[in-house]
Amino acid sequence: MYFAENVKFLRKRKGLSQSDLSSSLELTRTTLAGYEKSVQPPFKTLIKFAEYFNVSIDALVRYKLDALSEFQLSQIEGGFDIDVTGQKLRLLTVSVDKEGKENIEMVPVKAQAGYTSDYGDTGFIASLPKFSLPFLPQDKTYRSFQIKGDSMLPIPEGAWVTASYIQNWKSIKDGTPCIIVTRDEGIVFKVVYNRLKEHEAFLLVSTNRVYKPYELAVKKIAEMWQFETYNGFEID
Repeated sequence: MYFAENVKFLRKRKGLSQSDLSSSLELTRTTLAGYEKSVQPPFKTLIKFAEYFNVSIDALVRYKLDALSEFQLSQIEGGFDIDVTGQKLRLLTVSVDKEGKENIEMVPVKAQAGYTSDYGDTGFIASLPKFSLPFLPQDKTYRSFQIKGDSMLPIPEGAWVTASYIQNWKSIKDGTPCIIVTRDEGIVFKVVYNRLKEHEAFLLVSTNRVYKPYELAVKKIAEMWQFETYNGFEID
């Protein structure tokens, strides 16, 4: 674990004092000094550091960054160490019912802007409507997203697509319908074609041919969910 020395290294690399960085991250300088002396931060704080320095959590804790070349550092800071295998740390926040079984959280259109920034926040996830589908296998995690637009006909606008969480993005086969949670462009529902080897990206295709296919870089993706079923119920 190289978190302490990596934070110190990245801070100095940006020319920041402890006061500068602690202020930016809304920490006290004493707290930051503790982290730089190997005090372990809570997970939410770890996310803050990773987002601030534009590196993955895995790179922040597992790599000795000051031993890397400038080219390797630029690759990491450019997002090219992003994990697609599921072997690195990726946070998925879920809620459970009184029996300890995972709920299926519902993400309506009006909540999707919040979801793209707060999908790791337990309070936000807990605030979402929930339901269950007993016929779905219990060995997966599911979420239901309300669809915008008519790009995936015959599934209509406003329908709810229930999908299962994809941990290993390399396992995605060409032609798989997926919900893609992007970092900056909202939530989209598309048929996915795997272009990881060639372009570190996925080709996204609509069933409605009015919409042209386009590539989406892996570094712009936060979550991938595989289509399982859909329905048209409404919620308040």
